[in-house]
Amino acid sequence: MSINELDPNKGESLYLQVKDILIKRIQGGVWKPGTLIPTEQELIKEFDVSRTTIRQAISILVQNGLLEKKQGKGTIVKAPALVGNLGKLKGFAEEVIEKGKIPHSRLIRAEFKDNLYYENSMLGLNEGDPILLIERVRFADNVPIALERTCWPKEIGEILIQHDLNQVNYYEILEKHNIFLKRANEKIVAINATVDEADSLGIRPSEALLEMTRLSYGIDDHPIEYAKTKYRSDKYHYNIELER
Repeated sequence: MSINELDPNKGESLYLQVKDILIKRIQGGVWKPGTLIPTEQELIKEFDVSRTTIRQAISILVQNGLLEKKQGKGTIVKAPALVGNLGKLKGFAEEVIEKGKIPHSRLIRAEFKDNLYYENSMLGLNEGDPILLIERVRFADNVPIALERTCWPKEIGEILIQHDLNQVNYYEILEKHNIFLKRANEKIVAINATVDEADSLGIRPSEALLEMTRLSYGIDDHPIEYAKTKYRSDKYHYNIELER
């Protein structure tokens, strides 16, 4: 029996068998991300099953984020989401490269500010101390994934501002200057995109975002980075490994 054939004697519902075959086609690269899959009618004819069976199988893959229905177009294969690991202190570029994609950024602004009072307190600075504020859109393979806002003490900001902030990997630059991160605290909440955020990320206003706030510490346990990054929830999620 071909791996693409259904087995009515298998003891498993036909829609689940169809679902498994479709998953293999996606994972095997038969259907590439961004391409349309065959129509319902074509799949009904191929598998010789009812429309309900095909719709049930496709519905599962839509719910699991493997397929996406496009109004007036059909059903397309979704690009796999980036997965962050909450147990590792990594930058966005490192995570993207590990997934075999190419990271880059679009700089929105970079300037020293002396009126970021909350950020001053988070970084353990005095009120009025200058902070380098950098805002960027982060991309993976030319797809906008996140809006990133980072704040750095003046002495670190003066190092970063000398580089092309459309390309630079912050942590890599700091390590070249013998500034190493030891640990970080993160908080993650669900928010909805504003009109401006949606425009920057290529999504609809009010779509769900994951907002990650990070306070990173150097080897002397002094804070050196306060960051707030807003990720598209359809392109990025976190993985948590638990043990008991």
